Amino acid sequence: MKAVNWRRNMTKSKFETGLWTRRQALKTMGIAGAGLAASSLAAPALRAQGNKPIRFLNCETGKDTLAFFSKVAKEYQEKTGVEVVIDSVPLGESFTKITNGIRSGTPYDVANVGFIGHVLLLAEQEQIVPLNELTDEYQWGNNILFPIDNKVYWYPFDYNLALIYYRKDLYETNGLSLPNTWDAFVQNSEALVQGRQKGALFPIGSNGATNWMSFAFLWAEGVKLFDDQWNVILDNDEMKPRVAAYLDFMTKLYGTMPPGALQASYSDVLSNLVGGAVAHGAYAGRVLEAAERDNPTLAENLGVMPYMDMSGKQKAVSHGYDGWVVLKTDNTGPAMDFMRWLTTDRMVDFLHTAPVHFQPTRLDIYEDQRWRDNAMIQKYSGVVEQMRELVTDESVVLTSIDTQGPAPDVRPGKVFESFVMPEMLQNKILREMDSAEAVDQAAAKMREVIK
Repeated sequence: MKAVNWRRNMTKSKFETGLWTRRQALKTMGIAGAGLAASSLAAPALRAQGNKPIRFLNCETGKDTLAFFSKVAKEYQEKTGVEVVIDSVPLGESFTKITNGIRSGTPYDVANVGFIGHVLLLAEQEQIVPLNELTDEYQWGNNILFPIDNKVYWYPFDYNLALIYYRKDLYETNGLSLPNTWDAFVQNSEALVQGRQKGALFPIGSNGATNWMSFAFLWAEGVKLFDDQWNVILDNDEMKPRVAAYLDFMTKLYGTMPPGALQASYSDVLSNLVGGAVAHGAYAGRVLEAAERDNPTLAENLGVMPYMDMSGKQKAVSHGYDGWVVLKTDNTGPAMDFMRWLTTDRMVDFLHTAPVHFQPTRLDIYEDQRWRDNAMIQKYSGVVEQMRELVTDESVVLTSIDTQGPAPDVRPGKVFESFVMPEMLQNKILREMDSAEAVDQAAAKMREVIK
């Protein structure tokens, strides 16, 4: 099965209240607050005419990225006389900041977003402008532009794919081959349980880490949550046996994991991988950057692989992404000028602030010698090339809970935030529920939460 190509199949959809973010599951009050903000968007008040500052909301808070934006703001002002004011907040706070700015009459001109549902909502409310003049001249990786009627409303700057990391040195020492099936993956994980070192870590708790890291095995197996009419099909005759087999597989894999998989978060998986406590785990490119800093010997022994299906026929990765939008304000023209400069003259410099983690979405960048000359990209060129292949090979399934269904929509977001899928894992692994029953309960809950 091939991944759904949103670039071809994207259709505009109406959004309900109760919006969500990909990286941070909101608590009940947070969901209601986000929905209220979304439903109350109003046209921004015009600001005073003149040479106004460009207000830029940044959500990439790494030390080098913050330093980059501080530098380019000064550089752009020296170059053009236009001030760029950078506000930086964690990504989970971005949509609230964006909507509060609109409602108060002091909107941002450019903003960082991490969920395509928010982009589509802002476009539907006519709060952002198309960016085709910035995107049309380039070729892009798979499933990343999400156009509405051929109009692209965001500038995606990186993929955040969840890949499986593994220890190349341990594979060599133990004579292991890369697994192509679930059984082989379990066998390798079991073989690498040695004392305090565990075989794998894939979260099973009710959190975003589990939603992102633990279900691409299902996508490789061809499992879908919805049909083209938004009917839940997790428990139909085709999907149910596959999902039940996945639960059996994860139960075996759980036996190779360290204590605490129920509570494991993003940072727990990262620290276990970088610390050498587990032989397999999922994450994006940040692993190599953290290992290079904290455990360089181990960094050189980390490899990556996609998720695999039950029978060895299909590969998948868990989707992730980040990008920028330009809001419709009385400062949109200058904001577009700044974005044109940022995404051409300074794009490579921006990506170099997290060189392996910021996986390019634009395919030309992979051939840009200035980008390739970065020391980290050169050192991990093999991994970088694998990552490029995963977003250019149409046979690789590229999806996630939040991008399931025939088009981006609030319904998979509700499934994401209700933690239906992690609870299905817990019912099987911790409560020892029959696999078929666990699937039935998950499907029933999905139907309830998307009403």
